[in-house]
Amino acid sequence: MKLTHKHTLAASYLGYITQAVVNNLTPLLFVVFETSLGISIGRISLLITVNFGVQMLVDLLSAKWINVIGTRRAIVAAHAFAAAGLVALGVLPYRTADPYVGVLCAVCLCAVGGGITEVLISPIEALPSKTRPAR
Repeated sequence: MKLTHKHTLAASYLGYITQAVVNNLTPLLFVVFETSLGISIGRISLLITVNFGVQMLVDLLSAKWINVIGTRRAIVAAHAFAAAGLVALGVLPYRTADPYVGVLCAVCLCAVGGGITEVLISPIEALPSKTRPAR
């Protein structure tokens, strides 16, 4: 039986798509946050900094924790955080007293998922394949 990595490679491509959605959806909604939720531009710009900071913190901390819990569990957790963040982005701003707090919590959840995905997907995607030369 020949060992192939087709499913793993397909899953890593889906991880890239998830990471793109998590990192690019919130900036697309900045005008909505300002007009509909009344969040100031200054507070919106802080969302970018928080997203980046949380992702970098998760990148630093995840190297140790991924070895403890395993790669498969970590990537499933990353997708769970990303999904929870996207759901929270649609729900929390309307359920909290200050809509900004809801958006901030959702951005943090998305950033955790994006950070773990960032650490795990690049090495998985680098697996050798018949259709492309090894790196």
